[in-house]
Amino acid sequence: MRSSLSLQRSLYEHQARQIAQQVQSASPRFRAYQRRYEAATKRFRRAIELREVDARVARADLVYVGDYHTLRMAQAAYVALVKNAVKSGRRVVLALEFVETRHQSTLDSFLQGKLGEKTFLARIGHPYRGPFDIWPGFAPILALAKAQRLEVIAIDRRASGPRSLEIRDEAAARPLARAAKAADRPLVIALMGQYHVAPMHLPKQVDALLGNVKREALVVYQNAEGVYWSLARRGLVEHTRAVEISDREVCLVNTSPVVSQRSFLDYVEAEAGDAPIDESGISLTFRHLARGIARFTGLKLGSALDEVLVLGPGDFDALQRISRRARFTPRELKHLEKHVLSLESAWIPRARAVWLSSMSLNDAAEEAAHFVRHCCVGDAMERPRPRTEAFWARCLEEALGFFGSRLVNPKRRAITLDEWSWHFKHDKGELKQAAAFTLAISTTIRDDVKAAQQLIPRDDALMNGVSHALGYLLGDALSVAFSKKKFSAADVRALFRDRFDDPAVTFAALVRRFEPFGPRNETLRQPPRIS
Repeated sequence: MRSSLSLQRSLYEHQARQIAQQVQSASPRFRAYQRRYEAATKRFRRAIELREVDARVARADLVYVGDYHTLRMAQAAYVALVKNAVKSGRRVVLALEFVETRHQSTLDSFLQGKLGEKTFLARIGHPYRGPFDIWPGFAPILALAKAQRLEVIAIDRRASGPRSLEIRDEAAARPLARAAKAADRPLVIALMGQYHVAPMHLPKQVDALLGNVKREALVVYQNAEGVYWSLARRGLVEHTRAVEISDREVCLVNTSPVVSQRSFLDYVEAEAGDAPIDESGISLTFRHLARGIARFTGLKLGSALDEVLVLGPGDFDALQRISRRARFTPRELKHLEKHVLSLESAWIPRARAVWLSSMSLNDAAEEAAHFVRHCCVGDAMERPRPRTEAFWARCLEEALGFFGSRLVNPKRRAITLDEWSWHFKHDKGELKQAAAFTLAISTTIRDDVKAAQQLIPRDDALMNGVSHALGYLLGDALSVAFSKKKFSAADVRALFRDRFDDPAVTFAALVRRFEPFGPRNETLRQPPRIS
């Protein structure tokens, strides 16, 4: 666990330096503002359940939710809070930093259906520019407001200069206080940058404007760094969804600060024109991840990492560049093209190249683990195998990749067997088939390897999907065992160095030891998201 935390902190500090280069103009006042937020979120009292957060939101009058604008998970958490708040029966008012107060009439027109999305975004100064734009995170909020006929107030103001943060707090406080003073005492839920929602910032300004009007306030932070690292040091981060900081402050824990940082860096790179990923972006991050995982496995990479070509979604000539680095048969090239077009990331050992289908930190960490694994065993990783043997080897490779990604982001989760069971019962086509094979093999492999061999799908796409499903489940179990010190660093190093000469037997042995498939909950009602 300590090694995993060390890797996360190393990456966090590495990305923090990258972000600092983007905000070099940060003034002493900004740094003081930041320090006040950090002091407020340095400690927490206890872990709490999400239902307690929802209950506190329902009891409050003013709720300040911290936002990380480029992290869609942050806006999704806000949507979840609002949906539960609506159930309270009170009038709910949303307040968004996404729109400046001067554009309130434009926002009203959009919510009333008088303006289309493109016109609305252009008028408020947020024209949609691509997949890393922040609009896709905020669109579901306004869609919910439309569907529930909720009032939405704009609370942002553009400001520059040394007092810009205070000016923006003052500007946001006015419409918030005005809404909170309404006679029917509505539940006002604001979404604003995390630093702003610290009690001594925006909430203090609103309290001053409320005067003698008493309203209960609640601050809901998201993934505050101090909280996260404190949980991580205690080995509690994986199973904690929220914590109580004070009577009026809670914090949601839905991802690592490293992932939040990466979302900002992706946005900055996209703002620069969606240029091909290079050393200043995720290519550099990939190398940092690989070095961290290599240190953990006790392997010295030497010059191997220098030779790696990192390709991402902006590299439209990825296939050509990969094919120029090694010899591939026409059939192999066809398979490679199909893989790239499927938007699935991959480490291609022969070409010493990694293809990242997105700028996801999870993807980068997973492929970095595959790269380190290749450095451990060389050509044994891709040697020709009979189909059944290749399937089990792939399951093991996916397990190591997923385990590597969990070292960086312990909040990453695998699709559970409960969820695969739901897909089998409710879906059709390839997803239903993948669920069927995943469930059948997971039930059989522990006690009857020979029978499990007969269940391997013959279709290439299904074989790939099922090996991912089973491998991720095993990787998840390895990560949990590692955090509980039931799977040692020496065990990890040995597994990374294992040539998997009999992969079916190795996989079955790991299943018996770590029980990745466990008991199933047949009453699962909520459909999972397959991404």
